[in-house]
Amino acid sequence: MNKLVAALLLSFSSWVAVALEEGFDYQLITPPVPTQNQASGRVEVVEMFWYGCPHCLHFEPVLSKWEAHRSPKVDFIRIPAVFQDPWEPLARAFYTAETLGVLDRIHVPLFEAVQVQRRRLEQDSDIRAFFIEQGVKAEDFDRVFRSFGVENHIQRAKDLSKRYGIDGVPSMIVNGKYRTSGTLTGGLEKVPLVVDGLVQKELANAPKTVP
Repeated sequence: MNKLVAALLLSFSSWVAVALEEGFDYQLITPPVPTQNQASGRVEVVEMFWYGCPHCLHFEPVLSKWEAHRSPKVDFIRIPAVFQDPWEPLARAFYTAETLGVLDRIHVPLFEAVQVQRRRLEQDSDIRAFFIEQGVKAEDFDRVFRSFGVENHIQRAKDLSKRYGIDGVPSMIVNGKYRTSGTLTGGLEKVPLVVDGLVQKELANAPKTVP
């Protein structure tokens, strides 16, 4: 029975990949942006988001459900968009949490702090206090928040925010070639379906040696 369900899902995903229409369901990224594992045969899926975006907060449970059931051949990466300087502090908070290995207990609470509690997390001291509330040691935060590694991540996020050609968040990028969003698909709930269709499109052209 499980094999039958898996076969049906694969068939449906393949049909979706064929049915997707450029300019409506997704847009091409020109020129394509190289992925981190370009020669591996795996498919990279990126979410561009911002903690101050209500749509990103609403998309989070949809995305989490997709992430839990994504193809094992997909590498999923979150990247905080940095369109302007005021977006940088929260992007820095994201990479600090990721570097410290505490993103699982920072990510959603940070969304809620900004949008539900309406906290102003713009200054280093405010973000530091928030991290401490979440159980992060002050000395660990201080060591990482303005570190060289986090600074490199910030610069890359700024660069990719431009190179992906996104004009809003949340946006999903598949293999550096395609971008889609709730605006294109007609709703955030449809975004994972389009992403899976594009993933199948890429896997069909991937080396057959992918594990």
